Amino acid sequence: MTGIVALYIFMLAAFTGYEIIAKVPVILHTPLMSGSNFVHGIVLVGAMVALGNADTTLEKVIGFAGVLLGAGNAVGGYVVTERMLEMFKASGAKAKQKGSH
Repeated sequence: MTGIVALYIFMLAAFTGYEIIAKVPVILHTPLMSGSNFVHGIVLVGAMVALGNADTTLEKVIGFAGVLLGAGNAVGGYVVTERMLEMFKASGAKAKQKGSH
C-alpha cells in the first residue's frame, strides 16, 4: 500500500466518522461512548502487540507512543462516560452521594 492510498483511507475514515458522530442524538452519546471505549481497548491491545514485535529503536519508540496514547484515550473515554452518566442521576441521589464521602 502506498502512502497516498493510506492517506486517502485515513481521510475517508476521518470524514465518515465525523459525519456519523455529528448526526447522533444527544441521548445516545453515552451508549456510543461505551462502545467506543471498547474499541479503544482493542486499539490499546493492538499497540501493545506492535510494541512487543518491535525490533529497531524507532519501532519501539513509535510502539511506546502508541501504547501511551491508546491508554490515555481509553482512560479518558471512561472518565468522560462517567461524567456523562453522573448528569443523568437525580439531584437527590447526588446530594446523598456527596454527603456519604
